[in-house]
Formats: sequence, C-alpha cells, structure tokens
Amino acid sequence: MNRSPKTYDLALLFAALSDRTRLRILNLMDGREVCVCYFVEILGQSQPKISRHLAYLRRAGVAAARREGKWVHYKIVVPADKGAARILRETLTALRKDEGMQADLNKLNKACCVSQKVCALDGAPIPRVVEALASPRG
Repeated sequence: MNRSPKTYDLALLFAALSDRTRLRILNLMDGREVCVCYFVEILGQSQPKISRHLAYLRRAGVAAARREGKWVHYKIVVPADKGAARILRETLTALRKDEGMQADLNKLNKACCVSQKVCALDGAPIPRVVEALASPRG
C-alpha cells in the first residue's frame, strides 16, 4: 500500500508566524544561531515563556536546537516544503524592514559586546553566524 508523503502543516506555520514574540525570535535568529539566554535578555521575557515560543517554532518546523553544555542554541531551519520555505523567507524579508525588529537586532549586537557585564549573559556563548536563509540585509 502506497502512503502519500506527509504534507507540511501550513496552518501550524501561519499560527507560529501570528505571534509577535515568535516573529521577534525569528528575526534575532535570522542568519545566526542564538543562545536562549539572549532571547530572555533582549525580549525581556521569562526563560519558560521564551522556551514555549521556541518549542512552538520547532513544532512548526522552522527552528532547531543544539545543546552545548548548559547552553541551548537555536537557529532557523528551512522547511522542505517549497511553499512553506517561501513564506518563511518572505516573512524574514519583511521583518528586516520593521523598525522594532531592527531595534531588537541592535540590542542583540550590543548584548554580544557587553555579555560579561550583563549578569544573565555572563559566560554565555556569543551568537554565531549560520548560513543565511534569505537575501542579505540591506
């Protein structure tokens, strides 16, 4: 008996993209891998709340986690479904033009420079660049 391949759940993707906090998290991960502690610091939300949002993004198939000791790093992953991948790319492109999202990126860049001065970030690994999903910022 032939089984049809599992179809991508677009409703779950759109639900994941319908929350401003999750959009802010995706914006911060665009082109980089980021430790959870940076999301907590920049977004000003509790670690459990941030973790729930990250779990939602993982279930939607647009984020992946990697553990390094006590640190958990997240990055964007491109869905295999071409339509879903295009929706994600277009969303990230739109986020790059949003002033609030740019302000979050500025906070991330500043936090990376002074991570040892922020108690919550003390010892946290600096976000690292990963393969970009969409067109370069600019």
